[in-house]
Amino acid sequence: MLHMDRPLTRRMDLTSLQMFVAVCETGSIGKAAEREFIAPSALSKRLSDLELALGSQLLQRHSRGVHPTPAGQSLLHHARSVFFSLDRMHTELTEYADGAKGQVRVHASISATVQFLPEDLGAFIRTHQGIKIDLEEHLSTEVIRAVEEGAADFGVCNTADGVGELQTLPYRQDQLVLIAPRTHALARESSVAFADTLALDHVGLHSNSSIYVAMRQAATALGQSIKLRIQVTGLDAMCRMIHNGLGVGVMPLRAFTLMHNAGELAAVPLTNPWAHRRIELVARDFSTLPRSARLLVDHLKSSL
Repeated sequence: MLHMDRPLTRRMDLTSLQMFVAVCETGSIGKAAEREFIAPSALSKRLSDLELALGSQLLQRHSRGVHPTPAGQSLLHHARSVFFSLDRMHTELTEYADGAKGQVRVHASISATVQFLPEDLGAFIRTHQGIKIDLEEHLSTEVIRAVEEGAADFGVCNTADGVGELQTLPYRQDQLVLIAPRTHALARESSVAFADTLALDHVGLHSNSSIYVAMRQAATALGQSIKLRIQVTGLDAMCRMIHNGLGVGVMPLRAFTLMHNAGELAAVPLTNPWAHRRIELVARDFSTLPRSARLLVDHLKSSL
């Protein structure tokens, strides 16, 4: 018999909720049990009890594993919010214990990581040596999703495609340029329109990167497509490919300037409005971040 009139906190526990999140993330009860160091039978029992307590089927079982039902998707969203709040509480409290000052989880785009964050984070650590920064590099879309799901305290990324209900603060701006061999005809130009590059072979970044998305949208608006010869995962690899004659590419000017021994290459500014980009700080709510994260946000804001 269900006792749905009892408070929800009496009908479920955090351990079972953690097990449920693990199953959703791994897509398998067996893999989740291995990750959480629990017997698969015990984990299955916890899931059954959780479904009974909530009065809803949370998982669909199939031959390849499990996936959440619509009710399970809703629970997963709220469970991540619960654990995000608990992690934030723990981080906030540890700042007052044993002289520790906390830990900040930051996800950042490749452009932010290459161009600006090394110097800015280095300056911050020199004056806040008790704060540990966990930095992960991701595509801008993945940075935003990590912040939404609570996997990061805040993010640093290009926000041209929107951030949903997240809050933003200005951080830096960058300029996209065309990278070409110095012997290329376009390398002698003072600037170039992206449309004038579409007849050329391109070395591109990952299909979901903000730079490549902007390029694809610009080409589509012109009724054309990008002649993509090869895709790479990093800006240094892009430079090496261009240096060896595989095409031209688009990257941030400061990133190109910071690269040493990039080859016999030239950077030509793009005239398109989308080539001038904003890199911003994104968070669920800056005012509720742990003190250590707020200190870092204030430092990055002042770097403008």
